[in-house]
Amino acid sequence: MTRKRARERAPLDDVAKAIIEQLQQDGRRSYAAIGKVVGLSEAAVRQRVQRLTDSGVMQVVAVTDPLELGFARQAMVGVRVEGPIEPVAEAVSGLPEVDYVVVTAGSYDLLVEVVAESDEHLLEIISGRLRAIEGVLATETFMYLRLHKQTYSWGVR
Repeated sequence: MTRKRARERAPLDDVAKAIIEQLQQDGRRSYAAIGKVVGLSEAAVRQRVQRLTDSGVMQVVAVTDPLELGFARQAMVGVRVEGPIEPVAEAVSGLPEVDYVVVTAGSYDLLVEVVAESDEHLLEIISGRLRAIEGVLATETFMYLRLHKQTYSWGVR
């Protein structure tokens, strides 16, 4: 689901926001435990979570350390685009090693996070596939040396 369609949805009610906050604190928290906090039954929480995930409002995922899974390289790639940005963003999003694509304002039109098995693999992704996408004008790669902070618990508004 695109962010534009997400913005057109009705606003979340307080119960939905409370469920999201509970899952941001601990994605493995049981529906029964969440229900006690938000005042719903386990079944009602399960239904609410299903609706939130089906609608694209949230995902419940395991956040991993790519290094521990055999991916030796992570990088953020700034991409300058010639022409319409959206088709390039869609094409970049289709690359399996890409886990994050955002349209930006500033020096780059897109920021793209890439996870690779090696330097050679990263080179192949950037030179062989990313730069080959029609509309990609230039790229700049920022290699990750160490992940200092990564959190997904910013709450809801």
